[in-house]
Amino acid sequence: MADNKSSVKYEETVRPEDEELVEQETDEEEEEDEEEWDDWNEEEEGGNDSSSIIKCLFCDYAFDHSRSLFDHCISIHHFDFPTIRRSLSLDFYSSFNLFNYIRSLVAENRCWSCGLTCQSNLDLQSHLHEPLSLEEIKPRWNIEAYLKPFLQDDPLLYSFTEDDDEDIAEKDDDDDNDNELTTIVRNCEEIRIDHEIYSETENVASASDNHYEMISSSAESGIDCPGDKKSRAYFRRHVAKDVKNANEDYFGSYSSFGIHKEMLSDKVRMDAYRQAILDNPSLISGAVVMDVGCGTGILSLFAAQAGASRVIAVEASEKMAAVATEIARENGLLRGKSSSDGTSKCIGLVEVVQCMVEEVDKKIRIEPHTVDVLLSEWMGYCLLYESMLSSVLFARDRWLRPGGAMLPDTATIFAAGFGKGGTSLPFWENVYGFNMSCIGKELVGDAARIPIVDTVEGHDLVTNAAVLKTFDLVTMRPEEVDFTASIVLEPSLSNAESSLLDLESKTSWCYGVVLWFETGFTGRFCKEMPAVLSTSPHTPKTHWSQTILTFREPIAIAAGKSDVHRSAAIGTDGCPATNISLRISIVRASQHRSIDISMETSGVGPDGRKRSWPVQLFNL
Repeated sequence: MADNKSSVKYEETVRPEDEELVEQETDEEEEEDEEEWDDWNEEEEGGNDSSSIIKCLFCDYAFDHSRSLFDHCISIHHFDFPTIRRSLSLDFYSSFNLFNYIRSLVAENRCWSCGLTCQSNLDLQSHLHEPLSLEEIKPRWNIEAYLKPFLQDDPLLYSFTEDDDEDIAEKDDDDDNDNELTTIVRNCEEIRIDHEIYSETENVASASDNHYEMISSSAESGIDCPGDKKSRAYFRRHVAKDVKNANEDYFGSYSSFGIHKEMLSDKVRMDAYRQAILDNPSLISGAVVMDVGCGTGILSLFAAQAGASRVIAVEASEKMAAVATEIARENGLLRGKSSSDGTSKCIGLVEVVQCMVEEVDKKIRIEPHTVDVLLSEWMGYCLLYESMLSSVLFARDRWLRPGGAMLPDTATIFAAGFGKGGTSLPFWENVYGFNMSCIGKELVGDAARIPIVDTVEGHDLVTNAAVLKTFDLVTMRPEEVDFTASIVLEPSLSNAESSLLDLESKTSWCYGVVLWFETGFTGRFCKEMPAVLSTSPHTPKTHWSQTILTFREPIAIAAGKSDVHRSAAIGTDGCPATNISLRISIVRASQHRSIDISMETSGVGPDGRKRSWPVQLFNL
């Protein structure tokens, strides 16, 4: 987590008229939004967990299980999803689209089966008019426009396969029978990336216009979509508003000195950067350095101390830019002009520029590709939270000279399975001699839906560590920030938890996966003294901690156990898994600066049988 992260690119191009539209949002719109959330909150107050409530596709009824919802739809609304899915051989991708298609049409009082506007709620909910054939309407929903969930956090989209998973839990899986949810998530993000971020000639207006055109093209396939200027203005206004609000909150959070004290007190963080900058004189001496997201300016001060000829410290927060300027001035390092001897010359080295890195050339005079060293502490939780890497890559492509250096120049995400000690269960099992494990179980259940940023001790890991993703920051493309990767975790007995294992079965329980990262200041640029910044559970703690993804249920794992029960489910005490296979996707979320994580989990038993668990979705 950097001193302050620079924003992604398309914020700089919000049209003035769109900003006015954002500021002129009426109280009526806000009240409508509040009313919608109030309605949802009323359901929560009814005693149900809102994250598990599945709203009917056609009416106001809600259910706690997808099977109950489908039974209701068959009997009341004459909509038989299981039959439709079988008859059309719908995969996860197509089913996902279908639900969003239905919800969007029902919201407009239109029938999903014919697209016509219904004259009454009874007509809409019962479909008593003549529908089109399923083959005729399938092309209408099987398009990219319906990859985006119509309802935020719609539980139906990730629970409708649970019945299937339960039915096949004891059957062999085919390695090619991968769950396609991560593809959907990735495709959603690719749509957003293509139309809103990475094209250097695009701005927010054109991004929203492209999004509008994408939906308009859907109309050519049979879906009616608005096509007037008001609709275009709506897209532009709301894209601009979302980005503006997210950036204001983001940069505002870094105006607090508390967070800067925390980061400056992070010895692992500071030692790695200080070593890379000060102990590599051949890299920094005489170089033009750009520090992206300088915060207090500490890294810029290191660069000036190491002999840089010029340091451009870029800071988007107005408050922190002023603070960094004052700090550089107080230490005699602020770049300015002096004419005391009758001639004009530059003094000092550090020049603080208050803007996003995408706007630097609007603030100061700098030619493209003239920076020798690009310096930034851009990392967030789980490495990619805060979406600052996109801005660093923009700065690389715009300002760094060919052959120029990046600090750091590599980044790697690791994953490993953790045991019971990595949860809060041990604490709640004995609170001053009283058993409060019911609280621990509830917290673990909640953690299966929400990623936890916390520390896990190295001795609580029950599997080997595996590399999930490695980024070469010098060569990677911006779109590679979103990725999907597969890894295999195997039981590890080389830790302290092995003393807690059943000595006969050597079975341990894996409660989830912990993610951490390392960034490298490699010998490619740091020839005198390479450095590594690690947030591993085996190294001293950092302010990043680790990111914890908890399974819905713990999975028993063991190496080489032969006395298994053929009838027992894989991952249970009767048949521990010999390894756990994971397919993890990490992509930027629709909510600016957040990330979405999907995790598909499967296990292999000693007898070769396989079992898959329902996919899990997390938002950080």
